[in-house]
Amino acid sequence: METSDIRDELTEILVTEEEIRQKLQELAARVDADYAGKDVLLVGVLKGAVMVMADLARSLRGHVEMDWMAVSSYGAGTKSSGVVQIRKDLDSDLTGRHVLIVEDIIDSGLTLSWLLENFASRGAASIEVCALLRKPEAAKVQIDCKYVGFDIPNAFVVGYGLDFAERYRNLRDVAVLAPHVYS
Repeated sequence: METSDIRDELTEILVTEEEIRQKLQELAARVDADYAGKDVLLVGVLKGAVMVMADLARSLRGHVEMDWMAVSSYGAGTKSSGVVQIRKDLDSDLTGRHVLIVEDIIDSGLTLSWLLENFASRGAASIEVCALLRKPEAAKVQIDCKYVGFDIPNAFVVGYGLDFAERYRNLRDVAVLAPHVYS
């Protein structure tokens, strides 16, 4: 698909590639300061967090380990079902570890709330959340997110790892998907 075709399927750019880059560098500096002298395990939530995780990790100055978890609460729809399925579990033991969950977006918060409880039950020493995007209006549960990039409106967004039907992840900006695409 041509880039010009993709642009016709978007209604507006919410966050530019440059804004994302700058924000992730700011967040990485805070993470570095907060975890000074500690080993931190970054846990990316597949597939959406791939871009955030990669760019955040490259901006960090200290040593980090990375692991991935794939969970789903969406199925093929555009709204979270709230029922979480583990599709790929962690390879790491969380006992005594300082865990930083890296998310592309906090929407309803249901999946993330489940992950926080799950990781706590695995004996993590600490668990914090870093999310590039958060939709405050969409929250069904309150999530204590220590590192937030941008609060955005409750719109269907794609790009920078966020998808609709596995498409648009490769866009460098975060944009609102035109309703005619997913209706």
